[in-house]
Amino acid sequence: MELFSIVFQSVLAIIGIGVLGFWILRRGIIPENVISVLSRLAIEIALPSVIFAGIMMNFDPQKTPGWWKLPLWWLLFAATALALTLPARYLARRAYRSEFAVSLFYQNGLFFPIIVIAGLFGSDSPYLVQLFIFIIFHPVLFFSTYHFFFGGPEATGAQPAFNLQRIFNPVLLMTLLAMTLVLSGAEQYFPEFLVNMFDMLGAMTLPLIMIILGGSLYLDFQRKGEIFLGEVLKFVAVKNFLFPLVFIGLLTLLQPSYPIALILFLQSAVPPITGVPIQVARVGGNVSLANQYILGSFLFSIISIPLMFLLFNRIFPMP
Repeated sequence: MELFSIVFQSVLAIIGIGVLGFWILRRGIIPENVISVLSRLAIEIALPSVIFAGIMMNFDPQKTPGWWKLPLWWLLFAATALALTLPARYLARRAYRSEFAVSLFYQNGLFFPIIVIAGLFGSDSPYLVQLFIFIIFHPVLFFSTYHFFFGGPEATGAQPAFNLQRIFNPVLLMTLLAMTLVLSGAEQYFPEFLVNMFDMLGAMTLPLIMIILGGSLYLDFQRKGEIFLGEVLKFVAVKNFLFPLVFIGLLTLLQPSYPIALILFLQSAVPPITGVPIQVARVGGNVSLANQYILGSFLFSIISIPLMFLLFNRIFPMP
């Protein structure tokens, strides 16, 4: 039960920050229009900083000789997730299938795994660096393909699929820069104070993202739109329980190394990426429904992630 407690408290801490964001907006501590500014600060400054600092401080190619395979494992994960998403979307009512599918497919691949791995193995765990390398192309996939779930850019008026500013985003660029410095040996000439600066900037990533999510949910709550309880419960059943169960079965067959198995499992068990409602709004989808999918999945993850982790741990015991 100690393992369950550690994972439970890690997830609960994330949800607690989201609740704080809800309260901050409700009390008017920050105005509503600040949410968009905070979003850019989190995505374009804080998140790239935490990845850059993590790789610079903890990535050792000698200790992780198969690091280059991690993006290939991500590709396998994305293909499997898509294979699950396409038929699962038919569980939703016809009008909501696009929102259902886009929320299923794009997982919160960084923040939940970061907090769970840090809680179990420490904030300097090499598993975090492997996570950063594994997820390197996830933002590119998200920003360049989300509109296809709504019929493509022609049908929705979305931005072109290959928008260079979104493909070569700060997360990808900072990851590539840090890896280039480490692999070339040039990291020893990189000023230490800059690494420390990026580390401090990165520390605000998770709180910012969750405050933004909580605030966005409050703004949606204010509008008092329709409550999609049945749709949310179907979504939670697939996202929080079916996905991790399928991946645990797949991992049992493949038997990869523990770090790979851990990362793949966590990717399958986490809620949707918090940027989904923003992209749904851009293509004219149902933002309220997307927010409710995220809220439902986040709340159920307090129990589902620890439970699924216990099952995962029976097959892949912690080293």
